[in-house]
Amino acid sequence: MKRGTFLAALASAPLIARAQEEYDPAVSAPGPALRVLLGSAPASPIDATTFAYDGRRYRGTFTRRADGTVLSTVPLEAYLYSVVAREMSPSWPAAALQAQAVAARTYVLQRSSPKRDYDVVTSEADQVYGGLEAESAAATAAVDATAGSVLRYGDAFAQLFYSSSCGGHTESSADAWTGGADLPYLRGVVCPWCTASPDYAWTRVVPADAIARAFPGADVGPPTGLAVGETDASGRARSLVLTGDAGTATARGTAFRSALGGRVVRSLLIRRIANGTGPGTFVIEGAGLGHGVGLCQWGARGMAAAGKSADDILNFYFPGTQRSND
Repeated sequence: MKRGTFLAALASAPLIARAQEEYDPAVSAPGPALRVLLGSAPASPIDATTFAYDGRRYRGTFTRRADGTVLSTVPLEAYLYSVVAREMSPSWPAAALQAQAVAARTYVLQRSSPKRDYDVVTSEADQVYGGLEAESAAATAAVDATAGSVLRYGDAFAQLFYSSSCGGHTESSADAWTGGADLPYLRGVVCPWCTASPDYAWTRVVPADAIARAFPGADVGPPTGLAVGETDASGRARSLVLTGDAGTATARGTAFRSALGGRVVRSLLIRRIANGTGPGTFVIEGAGLGHGVGLCQWGARGMAAAGKSADDILNFYFPGTQRSND
């Protein structure tokens, strides 16, 4: 999830005029809209407000770019109908879905920019978007109940992130990414609410040769040990240390997780590493799924199930922000 200010949502005539000069098709839409880069599959219109792409129906209109990719222009709230239903289970309590809707809306408004050829993509690189088939009545109700509602910090949109499960402590934005901003509302909080997540605690058995490949260029010989090096304030691994017959090597935690895959090392909140019972394996035990910054989605579910409101949830995970309507 990822930059800029979404001028299509603003009412200032000078800003709109400037954005049109930069050719932002979202601005010329009847209301707040954004441009979603879908991909290169076949697309065809259905009627004035929907079209088909790769066998699915989508709201809005589309154009095909010179490189063959399809660019959809879709009303912001209609886009959120699909996003909220894909990013969070529609069976979850209404307050959790409403918190997700506000987070997803703010995410788009804070990051999109007319200076880019498009605003967002359809994957987890931004927010998961699946068109009309992905929508649900509960997610649509959550979007409608929070229509136009965003989180701000001071005069600007808050920079919002979210992930599946924080494992008991959300992560600081400054610690999560190299060069990440140290934002007061993204410094991490102790979270007792996500214990129901299937990834609250996890164990993976990983072959030693796969571990070795996560330390590119290192020549430590046959791996004999793996340990967490430095940790940050949330307990997440900033570095991992690999030991072999010929020496040791260190890798950044984010690079280690990326090399092995986010579904293997499900988060960097690693609790324990041990040699496996089988030859040439390591056992990694950890907590949570994802980068852990901002809203913990399973935590939102837990808070909502305990009777907390959407505002309670947002204030907990983004302390110091204010909810307002654009």
